[in-house]
Amino acid sequence: MEKKILHVVSVSFSISYFLGEQFKYFNKDKRKYKFFVACSPSDSLQNLSVKYDFESFGLQINRAITPFEDIRAILKLRKFILENKIDIVIGHTPKGGMIAMLAALLAGVKSKTYFRHGLVYETSKGLKKELLKKIEKLSGRIADKVICVSNGIKQKSISDKLNKNSKNTVLGKGTCNGVDCNNRFNPNTINHLEVNLLRNKFNIYENDTVFGFVGRLVKDKGVNELLEAWADLSKRYNNVKLLLVGPIEKRDQISDRSIEIIHNDNSIIHVGEVEDVSIYYALMSVFILPSYREGFPTVILEASSMELPIITTNATGCREAIVEGETGIITSISAEAIYESFEFFIKNSDKQIEFGKKGRNFIVENFEQTKVWDIIEKQIL
Repeated sequence: MEKKILHVVSVSFSISYFLGEQFKYFNKDKRKYKFFVACSPSDSLQNLSVKYDFESFGLQINRAITPFEDIRAILKLRKFILENKIDIVIGHTPKGGMIAMLAALLAGVKSKTYFRHGLVYETSKGLKKELLKKIEKLSGRIADKVICVSNGIKQKSISDKLNKNSKNTVLGKGTCNGVDCNNRFNPNTINHLEVNLLRNKFNIYENDTVFGFVGRLVKDKGVNELLEAWADLSKRYNNVKLLLVGPIEKRDQISDRSIEIIHNDNSIIHVGEVEDVSIYYALMSVFILPSYREGFPTVILEASSMELPIITTNATGCREAIVEGETGIITSISAEAIYESFEFFIKNSDKQIEFGKKGRNFIVENFEQTKVWDIIEKQIL
């Protein structure tokens, strides 16, 4: 008999990062499981359900606190759980996790897992911070297991008393889903014709050092400081480019000054959201994520898997994604410190190759996705 498993995520964009191809992997020998994903309705949800082999359930999950709509979502999800006789409920992100855990509790589900992907309240203040912390505590109290995506998140969960210590666990060295090191994020499988076409399109020359960022362009990611550093760097060096992959979001929006730099600095290439980020990693020489907070940054794993050296911060999660001084370097979140990190790799081009190769070995050994999925199957399913 198939075991029925329901994942709850807030937005369909997260599905590829949180779940990916794992459903197909779990059922590769024989169909032991039936997977469902409850998620806010979107045009891509149905396409993802076909791609990743799950049954979708459109459930409006607002990122903001909307009490009446949240209660409606909880009751609707409870009904779905009962009608489909779900055995395991797995919730992701603070809001999706809270709705998932409450609905599963009301439906009498015996196996409830909450994935703590990060702690949003780390960079919040006042009443909002206290409210977000209470949501974490509520989900943690209801859950039977809490998967912390990094040891930093686990330690913070313990120090902030978010739930019983015995519930907290980390999958291997961290992450929620691992990365596809063998195919998608493998420099040896990249289509070099496509790479060269993009190089020509963006006027990237052979002797250029291309620093790259992938993610939402928001304050929490250190983008203001990154761009302030770049404004100075691009005045001093002619053969540098900054490749920004991701949208400028209104929530936690970067400064007007930063937006002006993006639009007016000819050395900056901003491509917005893209369907396949792997080809853009292939354009980069060095990857940077100067974030204030992360759960466990998948983009660093992807970039390292593509043999890119890393610049990141000492923030929760970030420091665990690299081996400092071997696969990347740590910077403070200031324009001055980020500028110095840029210069380190410009002046030490040999370190780009050395760190990149060591980085890929580190990722393949510890974060290759099937290794992570094997742990998930043993510990959760």
